[in-house]
Amino acid sequence: PMALKLIENGFHVICEKPMTTSLEEAKTLQKAHKKAGTVFALTHTYTGYPMVRQMREMIKKGVLGKIHKVDAVYYQGWINEIIHDKKKRSTVWRLDPKKAGISSCMGDIGVHAFNMVEYTTGLKVKSLLTDFNYLYKDNKMDVDGTVLIRMGDHVKGVIRSSQVATGEENGLGISIYGEKGAFRWEQENPNFLYLLSDTNPTQIYKPGHAYNSKLSLGGTKLPPGHPEGIFDSMANIYLGVSKAIRGKKFDDGEFPTMTDGVRGMNFIEATVESNKDGNVWVDLEK
Repeated sequence: PMALKLIENGFHVICEKPMTTSLEEAKTLQKAHKKAGTVFALTHTYTGYPMVRQMREMIKKGVLGKIHKVDAVYYQGWINEIIHDKKKRSTVWRLDPKKAGISSCMGDIGVHAFNMVEYTTGLKVKSLLTDFNYLYKDNKMDVDGTVLIRMGDHVKGVIRSSQVATGEENGLGISIYGEKGAFRWEQENPNFLYLLSDTNPTQIYKPGHAYNSKLSLGGTKLPPGHPEGIFDSMANIYLGVSKAIRGKKFDDGEFPTMTDGVRGMNFIEATVESNKDGNVWVDLEK
């Protein structure tokens, strides 16, 4: 991969996800990165949103108590207009294994939901079971999938991802349920973080206020009430990378790393393996 050549020649790298086309390639990249000692970042863009960072920090402080359920979803509908026409299907690179690798839906957007789960909760997915939908026998790439996940200590969840969810645009969202409360966040309304409770009214957290964490405020550029979107989220990741390159202090969680990239490829390959072997449980590497 191009990233490998850059790392081997001492360049800092910001890489699109998924990081490689296979877990083996990802490990090769990781080994080269450790040897080079350069800065490497992965563009899991949505981790740059202030309210995603706020959710992460509040969970870390125990606001939800012990987590027991996670529900992450990423629904798009753009392939729905293409998948039913065999001629159109052949023109889309994401549906071509030679160009897109082993997975379309899970490799393109499902891995974002997976990363969101691990980023916000601080927990690691230990095993998973997948059910893919290809819609047509002659279509070799998944366009829809549901993944059951186990994270240890009775923490379970589901990752739902689709590129044929009719009418959906960019519906990434996550709900995290704990013994004390729950968080809900949606990418299409990124400036609103909902804290749910059995005993109190639902609270809404918004960017720019003093009650937010240092990590959240560090990614907020405008006063409260001024919407910030996807470009701002990207900029927050680039800002974290620039700090690392310049040798300045930066907080954990400011940008996705090589480790996140390897985890993502492990997830993608495990989902494909699980579905191929008859929807069985597959362990992820530690």
